[in-house]
Amino acid sequence: MAERRIVTLRRLDEAQLSRLRQIAVVDAFEDLNETNQAQFMEALSRAHGLVGGKLELDEVMLDKAPSLEVVSTISVGYDHLPLAAMNERGILLCNTPDVLTETTADTAFALIMATQRRLVELSTMVREGRWTAHVDREHFGSDVHGKTLGIVGAGRIGAAIARRGALGFGMPILYAANSAKPELEAELGARHCSLDELLSRADIVCLVVPYNADTHHLMDAGALARMKPNAALINVARGKVVDESALVEALERGVIRAAGLDVFAEEPLPATTPLAAMDNVVVLPHIGSATHETRDAMARRAVDNIIGALAGEGPISAVNEHRWRHYQQNQHQQDQHQPHRYHRSTEDNA
Repeated sequence: MAERRIVTLRRLDEAQLSRLRQIAVVDAFEDLNETNQAQFMEALSRAHGLVGGKLELDEVMLDKAPSLEVVSTISVGYDHLPLAAMNERGILLCNTPDVLTETTADTAFALIMATQRRLVELSTMVREGRWTAHVDREHFGSDVHGKTLGIVGAGRIGAAIARRGALGFGMPILYAANSAKPELEAELGARHCSLDELLSRADIVCLVVPYNADTHHLMDAGALARMKPNAALINVARGKVVDESALVEALERGVIRAAGLDVFAEEPLPATTPLAAMDNVVVLPHIGSATHETRDAMARRAVDNIIGALAGEGPISAVNEHRWRHYQQNQHQQDQHQPHRYHRSTEDNA
């Protein structure tokens, strides 16, 4: 049996690396740079599995990795990966849903609190010695409790944010999604509505949709204009869901009151962007899941996925699970020297 190899791209703790080393030779990279790019590609060319965060693959790289069977991303989102090309090559893609739901919802609600009560702006005022008198109306914020919360995208994270709002702050919940969520409605009294209605009625609009062709610039100038003038926009989805130029103009002209952003079209956020200098904008460095507990849990899930897939038992969470089924059906046909390699076929593409 040919020796299996796994490439890791991100710092994994010794416990997770040890688990991987029990089933394969591991080539570990903490990041990619000019000095190790060639070494990484050499390792990838022999790899059966790839696990890591912020994986940036393209079709050229996949073509140079003929043995690659499984890619396990330490993230829920996978818009940074060429899924169609992976399907064509029979490569299984795994992700890490569930384990970051509550933490990302915490981050979203922190942005809601910060934008409504102007926490960053007023903290800066104190730190800079500009707090010289009692705070007056010029620096008042807005209540959170009782305000209408609009959730755009009612998946796991959207539902978790809705629970915080409804159960913790008595907020009426509106949600726009492809289909109604009867369980969420029964639990929270949430109401399914169109995006246009949500934008016109919500005091806080929270974006939790995946990024794809349909959601690119979902919040453009027209959508922002449909929001209330005193409303806040919260984005913990993907940066390109929002047209940032239109958002800057809307904030400058008072079309909406504030924005809380954890994601951006370009990351890291360029220092020259107007968003970084606006008092009515709270910006975070994409920390939705960035806690010790959650990132450790995500790494464990990613390792569980790749071990399960390469061991023939199946991953916990697969994006293109049909490829796993296709692999299982064809496993007996594999070459004796590569028993775990996927059958490279274009059948059953998603």
